[in-house]
Amino acid sequence: MILELAVSTVLTTSSLTSGTSDTAKYVEVERRNIREHVEHSQTFGSALEKARQELTELGNECAEPNWDGYGASPINPAAYSNACRFLDNLPLGVRLPSPGIDPDGELTFEWYRSPRRTLSISVSEEGDLNYAALIGSSRAHGREPFLGNIPQTIAELISRVDGGA
Repeated sequence: MILELAVSTVLTTSSLTSGTSDTAKYVEVERRNIREHVEHSQTFGSALEKARQELTELGNECAEPNWDGYGASPINPAAYSNACRFLDNLPLGVRLPSPGIDPDGELTFEWYRSPRRTLSISVSEEGDLNYAALIGSSRAHGREPFLGNIPQTIAELISRVDGGA
């Protein structure tokens, strides 16, 4: 039970510590190695690779101004980079979102389970995560900074939309 909890924590947490000791650095390197190994597995790796590929295709399709025929801005390179990092830091085992692009060039991710269970996150060039969720009769919206870890507020919303809690 304790081992399962430890493995679960390693695989679902994007960074366990920001420590600078040799031990903290070792733990972080090992956590990354384990995550990389799991990402290459058939179970987790194929879904993540597919999501990365969709994001790359979207970036190529929307690289020019007016890509939508209505004057949309081209994809913002900094927003694209932040979106890739966001995707790579999602907890393993979470259903991956559908990527999209806003007319202002920012990237979006959407988790859609039903009309009353959905979450949309827009990733800006500054690294802000603007979100809006509808979960049953509850609504949530706001902005969180993306500093390399998925903010707790957003992780909880993903879990509620994906898991039905």
